[in-house]
Amino acid sequence: MGNVNSGAAGKAADVRSATAGKRIRRLTGTAMLAASAYVLMFLEFPIPLMPPFIKMDFSELPALIAAFAYGPLSGVLVCLVKNLIHLLNTQTGGVGELANFVLGAVFVFTAGMVYRKVHNKKGAVLGALLGAVIMGGISLVTNYYVVYPIYTNFMPMEAIIAAYQLIYSGVKDLWGCLLIFNLPFTIFKGLCSTLITFVIYKKLSPLLKGND
Repeated sequence: MGNVNSGAAGKAADVRSATAGKRIRRLTGTAMLAASAYVLMFLEFPIPLMPPFIKMDFSELPALIAAFAYGPLSGVLVCLVKNLIHLLNTQTGGVGELANFVLGAVFVFTAGMVYRKVHNKKGAVLGALLGAVIMGGISLVTNYYVVYPIYTNFMPMEAIIAAYQLIYSGVKDLWGCLLIFNLPFTIFKGLCSTLITFVIYKKLSPLLKGND
């Protein structure tokens, strides 16, 4: 009887040790991905057919990888940490960081939740595509009611709209600017992160999950 109890206790200890190891790896991996996302926020660049104050970056990429590797909450945590650190260098009084967090969190949480339910490549693709579209839709609301009204403290609304009109004179108001320019741009940004994730995720997954 003593040997049986000892064996059971040993197995329980092994399970606890393995669980603790996975938790540590998850925390370490999430922290590493958050640091990568923070660095990527600085590697922004303008793209054609968009006003110069709208820049492209791939800082959602590490968050999407975290959502697939560790779950949706880890992806959201990466978005939160990168923006909290970026507040030290903010040029928007925190408005840009808040908007970036909300949109990024919606994107990766949606992708991670769908992938959790449909745990295969098809589920990952569907989740990322759905997340990108929802992120684009929410960007209309956050930009129209929060971001751009606050930005008018630094740049008049007429000047903002004029910057869009230099590219396409058919836009007459902010709502038109957001629909024609920002909505497709935000979805495109999510799709770019999705594409890169599928290119590199298979190679990173063993390292992130400890299956190497």
